[in-house]
Amino acid sequence: MALDKATIDQLAKHLEDCELRAKDTPKITDQHPDMDWADAYAIQDAILQRKLGRGARVVGLKAGLTSHAKMRQMGVNTPVFGFLVDAFSVFEGGAVKTSELIHPKVEPEVAFVLKRALKGPGCHIGAVLAATDFVLPGIEVIDSRYRDFKFDSKSVVADNTSAARFVVGGRALRPDALDMRTVGLVLEKNGVPLAFGAGASVLGHPAAAVAALANHMGARGKEIPAGSLILSGGATEAVAVAAGDAVTLHAQGMGSVSLRFI
Repeated sequence: MALDKATIDQLAKHLEDCELRAKDTPKITDQHPDMDWADAYAIQDAILQRKLGRGARVVGLKAGLTSHAKMRQMGVNTPVFGFLVDAFSVFEGGAVKTSELIHPKVEPEVAFVLKRALKGPGCHIGAVLAATDFVLPGIEVIDSRYRDFKFDSKSVVADNTSAARFVVGGRALRPDALDMRTVGLVLEKNGVPLAFGAGASVLGHPAAAVAALANHMGARGKEIPAGSLILSGGATEAVAVAAGDAVTLHAQGMGSVSLRFI
């Protein structure tokens, strides 16, 4: 690690304050160019500890940069990972206050709920499917705290991979009830289809993102607990939203899920 604990704690406070106040900031690597991956995840962990200290509950985990094209664009060879707390959760069809966000965007995702824990190293797609209770469609609202949505991969990890809000719904299906690689996903804004993808857009199979998460956590001496909700990563480009927009995800064979912005 290149940063000391005091700097990590200060950066965690700064980034979380930006989140809570809906204020943007230049990416933190501008001032800390030597920051490494361990520093980035340590800052993310410190943000989580701040939230837990105020009574937040972890309700899930998420993967980001899960398309090969996006990884090449960002110069990384593995996805990035973050946490989800209860304050991020939105009821199906519920409203998101844009005044609480900076520049929100939405992504269509396949969500997994585990019936037993997963831990790496060596986790693979088959192990993920065997440990999955059910899958269902979800929409993630991402909202980078960095000015103009401009960041590098270490900065975005420190910022909890732009996590902001999420909703899941539709039909909960056993993982063997469909081929997640070929599931079609259509994201609509105000009734107009804007983004199209398939499960295979996420590392070839959405479960591959969950396996990568388990291996990442295993390397840090942790596991994905049973009962966890996991967002496997955006299957299309992110779509910008604003107050007055209504967003719906249609997932082939899995129904639909929606939210709105006020």
